[in-house]
Amino acid sequence: MAETITLKSPRDGFEFTALHALPKGEAIGGVVVLQEIFGLDEYIHADVARWADAGYEVIAPALFDRYEPGFVADHGPEGFARGRNHALAHPLGTALSDIQACIDEMHPRGPVFVVGYCYGGSLAWLAAGRCKGLSAAASYYGSLVGENADIDLRCPVIVHLGRKDAHIPADGVAAAIHAHHPDVPVHIYEASGHGFNNDGRPDSDPHDAAEARRLTRELFVANAD
Repeated sequence: MAETITLKSPRDGFEFTALHALPKGEAIGGVVVLQEIFGLDEYIHADVARWADAGYEVIAPALFDRYEPGFVADHGPEGFARGRNHALAHPLGTALSDIQACIDEMHPRGPVFVVGYCYGGSLAWLAAGRCKGLSAAASYYGSLVGENADIDLRCPVIVHLGRKDAHIPADGVAAAIHAHHPDVPVHIYEASGHGFNNDGRPDSDPHDAAEARRLTRELFVANAD
């Protein structure tokens, strides 16, 4: 079961909360789980539990604590608007500093990986280029990936996109990534749209979600040394 811990950002010293779960069985490493704009909702709690069950220590930072501590929003229009406002207010450099604090917390105990969804998918891609101490990263349907495809990557990365995603042109993002990083795997899931890692959501196909998780676990295991 996840507990709530407090970490301090190296950028400004701000103390933010995070979900923290210990691994079941022998530890493979640590995973930083990065939220969508809806905060640490039921889907992030489920993902934290999933990674802990797979043998990872997990930290999921509450990235909007500076603006609304404990923020969680539903996935309707009002929740989207609230979350989007917080995301726009949160400088990317500050978010990456919060992620660095999570990496630094787990790094003494083994390799650290990052996985992020939507807003967090953009941050996972950026963290792979700007944060220190990551062994691999998985980015799910991040809207900022395409426009930041040219960043230098410090670790192996995998990217997951939904063909039916009305917000992110999968082929365009894949082309932008491969123009700069031809070896980065970009997987496009034909049956899924945005947010397909969220089990039970309208755009989630169970086979696609399971396949993306399998490929991400394989990447993390391959880079656990």
